[in-house]
Order: sequence, then C-alpha cells, then structure tokens
Amino acid sequence: MALLKLVNRFFAARVAYAHCDIPCGIYDPHLAQIAALTTIRMNQLIEGLQKPGADASPQEVASYNAALGRYITTKEEHAELCKKEIRIIWGDYFRPEHVEQHPDLHAKVFQVMKVGSRVRQNVDGQAAQDLLAAVQEVAEIFWATKGVQTGRKPSNQAVGGELVSPA
Repeated sequence: MALLKLVNRFFAARVAYAHCDIPCGIYDPHLAQIAALTTIRMNQLIEGLQKPGADASPQEVASYNAALGRYITTKEEHAELCKKEIRIIWGDYFRPEHVEQHPDLHAKVFQVMKVGSRVRQNVDGQAAQDLLAAVQEVAEIFWATKGVQTGRKPSNQAVGGELVSPA
C-alpha cells in the first residue's frame, strides 16, 4: 500500500477534459442556445419572485431563499455551459479557413464569453438576451461553414425566444 502511494505521488494521473479526442466530428451549437435560453428564463423567474414581507413566516422566507438560490445557481451553471459549448466549437471545430471566410468569428466568440460572464455576475435579463443573440450569431457561422442554410424557429419553450437551426 505504501508503495502504491509513493508511485501515485510521483506519477499521479491527471484528469483530462475534452469534448472528444477521437476526433468525432460531432459538433452542434444547439446546447449552447438552450443554455442561453435557460439563463433568460432564470432571470425571468428571479425577477418574478415575490420577496417575503416583514410579517412572513420562517417557512415563507426559507422557501423564497431556496427558490432564489436555485434560480441563481441554474442561471450561472447554464451561462457557463453556454460558454463551454462555444469554446469547444471554437477550439475543436473552427479552422483557419473558417476564420478567413468569417473574419469576425473570433470577435463573435469573444462576445459570447464576455456576455456569458456578465450573465453569471448579475441578475440582468438584457444580458441574458444579449447572450442568446451572441450565440445565435456563432451558430449561424457554424452552420455556414458546413454549407447549411439556417433559419430561426420558435424555441417552443416557456421562455419564448428563437433557435438557429438548419432550415
């Protein structure tokens, strides 16, 4: 047992994170768009919460705090998921010829990263809307690099909004 601990200390396995190291060629901005829609919905739910009054019971205060905590956590997790999905497409899928065809690609990806951070930092419905718009622009470029026509279709989610998808 001591020998294994010693070996592990000097040759510890490192965790590697990747979408795919095959490479599989399976990329799609759909999940990033869904994550952005989720941040919009969480902002709506946060803004719609009724703050308990001074005469509220401890149970009402606890319920409010629990709901607020869940909504904020979900908003932040999905903003980060959105950023992660776009980083994967940017780092693993887009190639130099895509940047040549779409010279503003890096700026659009950078915008997703910056707005995604703003969504995490604040309760800001406009920032969440801006995140979805930025992701939609990257999604349109993504599909264009595959020669696929896109359209914007209703998300059919409680939040509303549209998704960019192949036409």
